[in-house]
Amino acid sequence: MTPAAAAPKPFRPLPIRALNFAGRALASIGVRTPSLDESDLLEAAARAAGLSDFGADSFRAGLRELLRCFEGEARLTMLGRAMARRTVTDALATRLRLVDWRKRHPEVAREEIRRPLFVLGMPRTGTTLLHGLLAQDPNARAPLTWEVATPCPAPESASYDSDPRIAAARSGERNIEKIAPGFLAIHPTGALLPQECVSLTASEFMSMQWEATYAVPSYQLWCEAQDHAAAYRWHRAFLQHLQSRHRRDHWVLKTPAHLLTLDALFAEYPDAQVVQTHRAPSQVVTSLASLECTLRGASTDAIEPRTQGEEAAALIERMLRAGAEARAAHPEREAQFFDLAYPDLVADPVGSVKRIYARFELAFSAAFEARIRAFLADNAADKHGVHKYAPAVFGLDTAQLERRYAFYTQRYDVRGERG
Repeated sequence: MTPAAAAPKPFRPLPIRALNFAGRALASIGVRTPSLDESDLLEAAARAAGLSDFGADSFRAGLRELLRCFEGEARLTMLGRAMARRTVTDALATRLRLVDWRKRHPEVAREEIRRPLFVLGMPRTGTTLLHGLLAQDPNARAPLTWEVATPCPAPESASYDSDPRIAAARSGERNIEKIAPGFLAIHPTGALLPQECVSLTASEFMSMQWEATYAVPSYQLWCEAQDHAAAYRWHRAFLQHLQSRHRRDHWVLKTPAHLLTLDALFAEYPDAQVVQTHRAPSQVVTSLASLECTLRGASTDAIEPRTQGEEAAALIERMLRAGAEARAAHPEREAQFFDLAYPDLVADPVGSVKRIYARFELAFSAAFEARIRAFLADNAADKHGVHKYAPAVFGLDTAQLERRYAFYTQRYDVRGERG
């Protein structure tokens, strides 16, 4: 094993250092604040939304497990506790508002989701880029960051491009680099960029978003062992809400986490079309470890790069094995898959999208191609800086990783990415 190099510590402005110091002092005498008590969070969300009906109780087990892991393993700073409290409360308030909207607008339940196009694959394999490209189709609908963050009232076609919630989401973007410096260079985000499905299922509390943001690996393992039928029902309900007043021909959706739950995905969306991206896992693991260190470093001072490296390696292995096993068990679904090598996507993004559309018999228009090229020009890979990382920082050895993932690289096209 290559010796681990020293990892840089997250930047902490003086006010945040002072806040976290106060939090450690309080914790030393048994005071944990802000509160992450379940009842307190439910009440806070109810006050924020002015509502009390959370809908089906399917979310409660995930919420409890997440809160248990926040207290038991996340080692949150005071800022981290405040962040956790805010994100959980926001997710609960979103749930309240969506349930209330559905009760007041029962017609939303009749919205049909036809042939949704899903992008999945390991994290760091171009899924975000591809999602952004596919979302440029004038006939497609992708869930954008602003509308996922504040979905009520349902977005409307007449004001979709000028909705005041867009400006509010842009204001929030400016805080990302302050809390997690370097994040945008790793994973670009923005009010008008497509959002991942994990953000939809966060309010069901069955989502990899929590694991990516906070050091709660036990919560992630718990999620993987659960039945995800309710999570995909909530996913559909969220999409129905978003499209109820602003429709397109099909949805373009994305998250690497779908690899872990393909059977549940197809149970909810039997006509789904799936693009799976492929890249050498030895290239992916270090990048993922770096991303999660950056994100988690905002909420804890206890980041251990070697531990993070092994967590990332194990998660990638579980994702790849789950995806491969699900596909092998259902050969009848293969006509609904398109496999795309990461080098091909990077070398020829327009051609890659054309091949996807040909496979699924979708119309590829000149307007679509023009929008793709404009998107590429506006979203260069280094727009927010260059993501730099090294395996040694995380105690990872490339040769060992290649042996670990041979079951995958021998089956799928990862040419030009080994080593």
